Amino acid sequence: MIPLSFAQRRLWFLGRFGAAGSAYNMPSVIRLTGTLDVASLKAAIADVVDRHEVLRTLIGEEEGEPFQEVRPAGQPVPFDVLSCAEEELAGRLAEACRHVFDLAVEFPLRVTLFRVADGQWVLLVLMHHIASDGWSTAPFLSDLGQAYTARSNGGVPVWEELPVQYADYTLWQRDLLGDPSDPESLFAQQLEYWKDNLAGVPEELALPVDRQRPAEPSHDGALTVFELDADTHARLAALARSTSTSMFMVFQAAIAATLTRLGAGSDIPIGIPIAGRTDDALEDLVGFFVNTLVLRTDTSGNPTFRDLLGRVRDTDLAAYAHQDLPFESLVEAVNPQRSLARHPLFQVMLAYHNTSRASLELPGLELEAVPGAEAAALFDLAFNIAESHDDDALPAGISGGLQYATDLFDRTTAERITAYLTRLLTAAAEQPDSSLDTLEILSSEERIRLAEIGTGPSTPEAEPRLLLPALFEGQVAGRPDAVAVTFEGVSLTYGELNARANRLAHHLIARGAGVERTVALMLPRSPDMVVAILGVLKSGAAYLPVDPEYPAERIAYMLEDARPLLTLDALPDLEGYPETDPGVRIDPLHPAYTIYTSGSTGRPKGVLVTHKGIPNLVSSKIKGFGVSPGDRMLQFASLGFDAAFMEISVSLLAGATLVLAPTDKLHDGEALTELLTRERVTHALIPPALLPALTPELMPDFTLIVAGDACSADAVATWSRGRRMINAYGPSEYTVCVSMSSPLEGTGKPPIGVPVGNTRVYVLDGSLSVVPVGVAGELYV
Repeated sequence: MIPLSFAQRRLWFLGRFGAAGSAYNMPSVIRLTGTLDVASLKAAIADVVDRHEVLRTLIGEEEGEPFQEVRPAGQPVPFDVLSCAEEELAGRLAEACRHVFDLAVEFPLRVTLFRVADGQWVLLVLMHHIASDGWSTAPFLSDLGQAYTARSNGGVPVWEELPVQYADYTLWQRDLLGDPSDPESLFAQQLEYWKDNLAGVPEELALPVDRQRPAEPSHDGALTVFELDADTHARLAALARSTSTSMFMVFQAAIAATLTRLGAGSDIPIGIPIAGRTDDALEDLVGFFVNTLVLRTDTSGNPTFRDLLGRVRDTDLAAYAHQDLPFESLVEAVNPQRSLARHPLFQVMLAYHNTSRASLELPGLELEAVPGAEAAALFDLAFNIAESHDDDALPAGISGGLQYATDLFDRTTAERITAYLTRLLTAAAEQPDSSLDTLEILSSEERIRLAEIGTGPSTPEAEPRLLLPALFEGQVAGRPDAVAVTFEGVSLTYGELNARANRLAHHLIARGAGVERTVALMLPRSPDMVVAILGVLKSGAAYLPVDPEYPAERIAYMLEDARPLLTLDALPDLEGYPETDPGVRIDPLHPAYTIYTSGSTGRPKGVLVTHKGIPNLVSSKIKGFGVSPGDRMLQFASLGFDAAFMEISVSLLAGATLVLAPTDKLHDGEALTELLTRERVTHALIPPALLPALTPELMPDFTLIVAGDACSADAVATWSRGRRMINAYGPSEYTVCVSMSSPLEGTGKPPIGVPVGNTRVYVLDGSLSVVPVGVAGELYV
């Protein structure tokens, strides 16, 4: 029995377990115009199959081991002649290309001839990759042309006998590599190199995808093309010569640099096909010879493009010296985490073509390759690059194609990737000694768009004239008898709340409180808590919220670190203090409150927030949340979180009623549902983690704000139905909130929205360069 080659064995394995489908079909589609001799074409196909044994080979199996079963010459070959309207052609071609070969009973070749009109034909030659590779197309088409010419003239083709067949190569390959268990064998030596070289290689690149990777890929692909002009081609060729590299290496470096700029990291594995025809006897043979190398490109340290080319050259030359080891054996040895969802060891392929393309010549016919009949997408991204030269062998331009998996990418994203690559190449050609982060990849239009996206609306609150105490006094003047705060049946009107806060402010001033001083508040949830916040702010001091439920060690640390003037755990006796506003002059840069972080990444850190951002916060949230006088806003967050300040300030400065939730009802879904219903709450900020405990069908219609944690798409689908739902985001350092979404709809993961008024945000990479749309980075405010 003749064993399979190493490359064949992997495809057989994938096909046997149903993981390949039509993914490894290789279609060649050619339009024929003129007088076609169909019988001669059919006979010529049979001639070529007779000439190349691999095209009439079945894959047998015995005791779980596959083998090549070469059938005698003269075997019938699937050859269908079908009539097809021009408008149906694309669909019919796509359908034919999806044929799934049963290699145990089918030859790896089938031909379909579509008759689309008088003198108009489209020829589809579909081969399975197990019997062919890209380099095989040239000898196949050359032999087909010779055979058709002979047959159409009433003769038979006369060829020089092939020195070897694919089965011979299979046995020769095993002899060359030797016994894998022999440490002196070529197999073992090259395997050791690759295991060391690929140690720690990323299992999956973080590419700028539009969708999550499906568990089982469809292998559907599409193609987008790009061009580089002759001038850029010439500059790149000169750069290659000056760095002792090849044009292939230039593109490898450029693709790696582009992917790094798009958030893929600095360790970029790229797969490349190697012809594998290391003997002249294999030159004219159809078969699966191609091997795959994994070239690991290191872009760390922000090198210049010239320096990156040096790294690429060293990596590639070492890889070429170890190119005989079959990729399939390498995968087994490195043993990355297996997944049908992605290609192992690399997901980006680069093929560089600097030889003439395969062509077919048939007498009496004009031939034209049919575009759009792309093969399946075996990789996330596959770059195909081809050079062209003029009659004097001077650079005449470079054409490229990017085949992309439509499971992951939209066409617009693929086109952006190629645009970034061409800009980076153009910049590198002109300034090869520039560091990677300075090579421009964004267009001027995209830079303008990113600036627009990251800039919130400009409003008068950019330089606030009235700060929170004065703004609250304005609400009191207009709504003294409206209910400001309610808690478990106890309510305070705006006038009552203001009077108590003013009296406390006078008391605190008498105790030494004022601007640049801090008063700690360790009060239980009650209307007194709101009185205390307003009283401290009216005194000019900043408040430090301390949740009485915090561990004693955390409380002691916060008090030691912040060193407040005094700590209130209850309101003092305020009898005798005036109910009028003390009129303390507060500057926008004076502290308003201090929030301590959770300490999840170390010791809690105090964030001191000034008055300056509060008017902007309040005005943007009143408008964004749609809070009006008479509305009822839930106060849910612990006072130790800055969300509590947002709830309190937005409600009171909008003329709404603040509904305090009792501590024992904060995390009880049934109790919280009852509270929201009984208190007729119109606006509530509820953390996403609590939503699963609630029953939306039992909840009243209200505006739901989610913040503090990432909100899932499932939660949006459930909670946005029938109510207004908004996602808000922001760090404590920026006065609670940076951005806010539009009302969410029930599809997809919710965005954090756009910047609030008078705010600019940028998503930057590690070099503080603006990243393109769709690329992850750090948010700078």
